[in-house]
Amino acid sequence: MSAKSATARTRRAVLPSLGKKREILPNLGKNGKRAAKSPVRAGTAAAGEKTASPAAERRRAAKILAALQKEYPDAGCELRHWKTPLELAIATILSAQCTDKRVNLVTPALFAKYRSAADWAASPDGVLEDEIRSTGFFRNKARNIRALAARLAADYGGELPGDFDVLVGLPGIGRKTANLLVATVFGQPGLVVDTHFIRLTNRLGFVRDLDDPVRIEFAMREIVPRERWTDWSHCMVFHGRRCCSARAPECGRCPVRSLCPSAK
Repeated sequence: MSAKSATARTRRAVLPSLGKKREILPNLGKNGKRAAKSPVRAGTAAAGEKTASPAAERRRAAKILAALQKEYPDAGCELRHWKTPLELAIATILSAQCTDKRVNLVTPALFAKYRSAADWAASPDGVLEDEIRSTGFFRNKARNIRALAARLAADYGGELPGDFDVLVGLPGIGRKTANLLVATVFGQPGLVVDTHFIRLTNRLGFVRDLDDPVRIEFAMREIVPRERWTDWSHCMVFHGRRCCSARAPECGRCPVRSLCPSAK
């Protein structure tokens, strides 16, 4: 057999095996980096770490929720003074990059003055901005409030719809606000992923190094039963504000310390 024939035969024998190996290579993007994947969820671990099963993580989440509900039996939405779904939506818009405490100082006068979607939509330029200035980002918030109110007045009879998919398409309402609304005023489960939720979900080890609220929401859907989504959300916010703060978590008095991989 010639050297050329032997080389051709060897090449034909090797190529099929290379094809099989190619199937297990990571999915790479155009820049050669690993393409985006779903969030790092419960049951996953870095090299050398022990991996918890999804079922075990669901059981751990249930224990965490039970402990936090015992610690915070009154956990719920801390935006006050609203009486209608629209008022809660506006309070939630104001709460972006602002504390609920500050929003609660501002909303009583607003809700007494603006009684309908048409009232909010017709608020004069500069007036609403001054009234909400202390909540920060007041120009953008005023613009979103007017746009939302005008859309509701034009298309929904001035009422806020209770459908999640419709809500997220309205001006000024993202997934966090839509989940809060359906959970608080429309009686449907919702995972309200705010800064506290993001921080605690990472510290509790249900996701790793993830700050995308949408990916975190869908990761936690696999861990927390749907009927407990709202309870979980409120407990995350209460615990984040009262114990597990961003700068100085008080692990020594944390009711879920034994269940938290980040506890010190």
